[in-house]
Amino acid sequence: MTEFLAACVVAGTPLAFATVGELITEKSGNMNLGVEGMMLMGAVMGFLAGLSTSSPVIAVCAAAAAGAGGALFYGILTVSLKANQVVCGLTLTIFGTGFAKFVGEPLMGSSAPSEITGFFGKIAIPLLGDIPVIGPVFFRQDMFVYLSYIICVLAAVYMYKTRIGLNLKALGENTAAADASGVNVTLYKYAHILIGGALCGLGGAYLSLVRMPIWQEDIVNGRGWIAVALVIFVGWNPIKGFFGAALFGGLSILGLRLQAMGFNVSQYLVDMIPYIATILIVIFSTYKKKKESQPPADLSNNYFREER
Repeated sequence: MTEFLAACVVAGTPLAFATVGELITEKSGNMNLGVEGMMLMGAVMGFLAGLSTSSPVIAVCAAAAAGAGGALFYGILTVSLKANQVVCGLTLTIFGTGFAKFVGEPLMGSSAPSEITGFFGKIAIPLLGDIPVIGPVFFRQDMFVYLSYIICVLAAVYMYKTRIGLNLKALGENTAAADASGVNVTLYKYAHILIGGALCGLGGAYLSLVRMPIWQEDIVNGRGWIAVALVIFVGWNPIKGFFGAALFGGLSILGLRLQAMGFNVSQYLVDMIPYIATILIVIFSTYKKKKESQPPADLSNNYFREER
């Protein structure tokens, strides 16, 4: 069970990055459905940079830059040009998928350099790693997993305990009121859209550099869409986002674990579980009544200052 829980954390790490990234974007009032595309862009560019330089730092930076680049494309269309956010997000996913196939075709079957896989090997944190159950699950992981812990905690502190984070919340709830109070709407939206895109790119990089360090087509495999649903499931809370990601990570590897235990279960049937759960989340989210579990009031609404 301990090994399975540790594997859930690993499988949920790319979801954690993508969920927090989308959550931050939506808190600014923009719904970016291009998470899948940004993860694919981050995955392929991180892998390409790592293969070319053998530098884990450059690979991670390239992945974050690729995700942010896709988000910038989305931001220009939705913030500056006031285009439909849903259509632009879907377009970004299509673009990211094609971009990853084009760039990744010559890389097919290539393995990440040993310098990178070695750098992201598992490291036990002294003392914490020796705690029964909790230690092996949370504190005997790789550096990317530890980074996801830091990102989730920093996002929560930023959103709930800082003035800028509270301005962000106000922006998503009532953009006109935030503008009237002196918040720079355009700057806030661009900054948080880019941060969200960079985190999605890091989620993709984890898949191509650490989880499965051999380039393969469609390496993200629908995780971006699960992350979009996870934002609703965790009520736009980054701490809950981490545990929700671990839960869905566990669902994604459940079939392999059941087969290893001797259960004759169809892998195709088990592979459907995360997506069925995603559909159920969207359905049951409509019944949530608590204010903190509701989406930002101005989510996906383009802001026209002249109409204030």
